[in-house]
Amino acid sequence: MDHIILVINPGASSTRIAVYKNEQQEFEENIRHNADELLAFSKIIDQHRFRKEAVMCVLEKENVDLGSLSAVVGRGGPFKPLTSGTYLITDALITDIQMGNYQSEHPSLLGALIAKEIADTLSLNAYFVDPVSVDEFWDLSRYSGLKEIKRKALSHALNVRMVAKKAAQELGKPYAECNFVIVHLGTGITVAAHLKGKQVDSSNANEDGPFSPQRTGALPTMPLAQLCFSNQNNYESIKKKLNRQGGMLSYLGTDDIRVIEERIAHGDKEAENVYNAMVYQIAKEVGAYAVVLKGAIDAIVISGGIAFSKDFVGKLKDWIEFLCSTVFVYPGEGEMEALARGVLRVLRKEEDVRMY
Repeated sequence: MDHIILVINPGASSTRIAVYKNEQQEFEENIRHNADELLAFSKIIDQHRFRKEAVMCVLEKENVDLGSLSAVVGRGGPFKPLTSGTYLITDALITDIQMGNYQSEHPSLLGALIAKEIADTLSLNAYFVDPVSVDEFWDLSRYSGLKEIKRKALSHALNVRMVAKKAAQELGKPYAECNFVIVHLGTGITVAAHLKGKQVDSSNANEDGPFSPQRTGALPTMPLAQLCFSNQNNYESIKKKLNRQGGMLSYLGTDDIRVIEERIAHGDKEAENVYNAMVYQIAKEVGAYAVVLKGAIDAIVISGGIAFSKDFVGKLKDWIEFLCSTVFVYPGEGEMEALARGVLRVLRKEEDVRMY
């Protein structure tokens, strides 16, 4: 029996949609959202209608037969801590999202909302797979340095797990026997330590780690406190500054790595300095997670959209290859395939569905 699955994956600056017939991708579209359009919304959750309308317009334009669908899947967001797996999107989850009962604000929250609405109109089930909030941290990973603040297990878990399994396959070893430092290079950046098939520690793209195209990463604490208490700022403006107006966008006015590389090629020294500083911060983070594994690393794995840049990856390798000579690079994201395959396993009864 053929299973046809609509996949919806909202990211920081785009919403990717695809249709899979079993394992075969039949159609994909990456809907780009202008940064100024998104900044018009005070909260990411307010983008729900805007993004859904964009999705429906593309599906109509491409004559996608929604009546042929078997299921709809949306990317899982920073929900409560969950084990890995494929989950049914329930009314309880939708209520939690609408009431703000989640760990942080991230565009992936919109995946469940859009998927559930489309699925409901078609009397289908909607799912999410390996959400951002997959939590396999060991206790040491949870300490922040301040008793009132606990580190959260929030990462690009879906893509990170996908490329980890690819790397294990290339090594000819079971994933559960491998140790990896994995670097996801996107609008947000995750650096993670995978110990024997479990992600025991990782950076949180919204709260710590290196700066990225849009996010500040970790910041000096006292200047940040001063910024928070300055008269022109409130919590919402600070959150927007840290997660949507930080990083390369803050320094250079753009978060597009291709534009920045073009500026560097034309002699823009500030662009070159910021570019190299981001590489440097990521490399330092890789070193930190190599320590988590006590140097017993089977491979360093690099993925995400920025991994398409040979220059960026080459500069990063210059800093980190002394830690492990085996470096796998998987440009882009395997998230669409991972979402479709997660639902396929449930539809084929190869795996039990989890309930939120």
